[in-house]
Amino acid sequence: MEVFWYLPTQGDERYLGTTIGRRPATYPYMQQIAQAVDKLGYGGMLIGTGQKQDTWIVATSLISVTERLRFLVAFRPAIMSPSLAVRMAATFDQISNGRIILNVVTGGDTKELAKDGIFLDHDQRYELTDEFLTIWRSLMQGEEVTFNGRHLKLQGAKLEFPPVQKPYPTLYFGGSSDAALQVAAKHIDVYLTWGEPPDQVAQKIAKVRRLAAEQGRTVRFGIRMHVIVRETTQKAWDAANELIQYVDDEAIAAAHRRFAQSESEGQRRMAQLHNGKVASGTLRERKNLEISPNLWAGVGLVRGGAGTALVGDPETVAARMLEYADLGIDTFVFSGYPHLEEAYRVAELLFPLLPVKTPGALPQQVASTFSEFVTKTDLLKPQPV
Repeated sequence: MEVFWYLPTQGDERYLGTTIGRRPATYPYMQQIAQAVDKLGYGGMLIGTGQKQDTWIVATSLISVTERLRFLVAFRPAIMSPSLAVRMAATFDQISNGRIILNVVTGGDTKELAKDGIFLDHDQRYELTDEFLTIWRSLMQGEEVTFNGRHLKLQGAKLEFPPVQKPYPTLYFGGSSDAALQVAAKHIDVYLTWGEPPDQVAQKIAKVRRLAAEQGRTVRFGIRMHVIVRETTQKAWDAANELIQYVDDEAIAAAHRRFAQSESEGQRRMAQLHNGKVASGTLRERKNLEISPNLWAGVGLVRGGAGTALVGDPETVAARMLEYADLGIDTFVFSGYPHLEEAYRVAELLFPLLPVKTPGALPQQVASTFSEFVTKTDLLKPQPV
């Protein structure tokens, strides 16, 4: 099992739906998170793409201040040429000595994509992604490529220097539509699903496995979600409710109007987890948001993308993770608010209970580090208003 963490290049939060306790994405803060994640033994760190700080530049800036942390760099095929993307990834791979992995993001928000000059419909974007990855994989393996596709054309392209990782850095990818699953089956090493209930995840895994088998391939699986773990079950659920204490029905309704405009099948599936109860004054109660044992949909009330969290004491959360692992999930890409403190907390409470592939500090060392960290950062807590 591998556990990854997330770098909030859009800024970090202590509570959803408010600016209280919010932290901007300054470089010193992002460096703090990256170094904590590196020291604590996480397998990697996701750096997202979109209308935020540039993923490649942020990731590159963190190579020299970390030692073994792998960077899951998200990028959009539609806004860069495959030959340029190959050179960038291979260069990063050499400079970091093999510490890059790639998250291919086709994108489902038409308005956001238009800001980068992308005016393709849903299926056309996946056609382009298919062409892009066909070229990308061939170039990474040292082939000279001439390609004449519907969306991409190039002649005599060749990567003149090899990546460290063979045959190329691992490719991650997420998407729930039929077009997305076809791309995953044909090209991707690790298919990422958002944190849906286990039965839905099992169905998706089965479908991707079948499609990959038709291509003569096998695919690994990961899951992208949040986690709220505390020493006791009650403390964990209290923390979950505290996270959304400033979220009101107006904010929920506005968020769901945004979600409705997305072409993303994955976003539609996330929104459906709330059963459409966006105007109910009791929506934020645990009884309505615990959509599967210890799987809480509260984050998705106002946050797009990954909208669920595992909530509970360490033994329970570890057990739920192992249930997903039994389905075929071997990589967990987690978030927690705020990301700095929660990186310590998750490592302290969960890692000793899991078969984590990349061990960090010994449990007692992690606990000591976390306790010292919390003591020193009391001043970061928001003051009453």
